[in-house]
Amino acid sequence: MTGPLKGRALATDGTQSSGVVGNHHARVGEIWYFALPVPDNVSSRPIEITDVAVERVPRGVKVLGYSAYHMNDTEGLPLLSKEGDPTAPDFDSLKDYAKAPLKVAARTSSDVYYQVKVEITAPPEKNLRYCRFAYRQGGLHYVQTLDCEADFRVGGKGKRDG
Repeated sequence: MTGPLKGRALATDGTQSSGVVGNHHARVGEIWYFALPVPDNVSSRPIEITDVAVERVPRGVKVLGYSAYHMNDTEGLPLLSKEGDPTAPDFDSLKDYAKAPLKVAARTSSDVYYQVKVEITAPPEKNLRYCRFAYRQGGLHYVQTLDCEADFRVGGKGKRDG
């Protein structure tokens, strides 16, 4: 049996695929939420996203989980949020759409976006990079990796004692 096919249904030129988000004042022990590229199905057939993951997670960053939220519930697309920040959405109180496959119609951008929840465990050695989407289309399984990048730096004043 062969693995999934290389997918091409998702747009590769979105805002999140052409820049770097980050924080250069992160602290060890902080929890951050990083939004993956919004699924934009550029193909002529619907897809059903079954899994997402950040492919390159550097030492110093621990993935705590993935979730998906409707942009109406988070008042837009928060590219990067710190847990406990009063301006950040209260993700724990919102419906998590990642609990079931996400359907994205043909030639449509989803109103639901995925995010990864991470903990800074030490000064990160590199950036988080490359967002992988697994999906079904027409009975076949595909995997497609989109460029995405988050840069966390723990500065001199950002390090915690201990």
